[in-house]
Amino acid sequence: MANVTLSAETFRDIPHCVARALQEDIGSGDITAQLIPAEKTARAVVITREEAIVCGRPWVDEVFRQLDNTTTLEWHVAEGDKVNANQTLFTLSGNARTLLTGERVALNFLQTLSATATAAHHYASVVPGSSIKILDTRKTIPGLRLAQKYAVTVGGCHNHRIGLYDAFLIKENHIAACGSIASAIATAREIAPQKAVEVEVENIDQLHQALQAKADVVMLDNFSPADIEALSTIELGDTKIEVSGDITEEKLRAYSHSVINFISSGSLTKHIRAVDLSMRMLAE
Repeated sequence: MANVTLSAETFRDIPHCVARALQEDIGSGDITAQLIPAEKTARAVVITREEAIVCGRPWVDEVFRQLDNTTTLEWHVAEGDKVNANQTLFTLSGNARTLLTGERVALNFLQTLSATATAAHHYASVVPGSSIKILDTRKTIPGLRLAQKYAVTVGGCHNHRIGLYDAFLIKENHIAACGSIASAIATAREIAPQKAVEVEVENIDQLHQALQAKADVVMLDNFSPADIEALSTIELGDTKIEVSGDITEEKLRAYSHSVINFISSGSLTKHIRAVDLSMRMLAE
């Protein structure tokens, strides 16, 4: 289990993220919940139908806090725990309408973030003990950027830049518009000298251009295994090397003992499959 805490930015985002999800689902009101007497109380249990890494507790708690802060949640697992099929995750008690109204939104957050953490855990387990950091990308579910970035770290991997604002990532179209790799890097240093500058390159010639211009990080996009092997003969200086594109378990293992510093993969956040969860009402 990764020892991870919520960043201040993510913590501030949770209430807004949950409010949007509740409004999307409830709209003008949960008409089916009105079948149940308003004063009725109930208890429920949430279980997982499959093995997973648990992630998303703060979002679940916030769902029921916003709906009715008298609802009681008792968690039986910690954030980041590895759980088995049919294991109980948490129990709830409170107003019956509230439990049913919040069920789907709460489980949506939990199944999606647990899926992201589970994928990250799998990637990290392929190269245990390696100095290479496995990074996510900006290929996240719209509206869940900070939540999924957090889930990646819970699973044991690391974050690339959060968005377009916290680091430069100069790609093919940026280079074309600026005229050259050197020109793009020089302009980036003028705009925000305190921010990291990364350049995506497609061949060895571009790699040498980026190294000469002293990029902080060079991303090798879909380089061949032979080209990556050849890195050991190139003077890299202080520039870090990142590999991206069609990252498989075989490639992760192959890269684990190379001069590469980072491996980035959009699969951590976009190729996930929701964890199968279920909420069942308990007899009073």
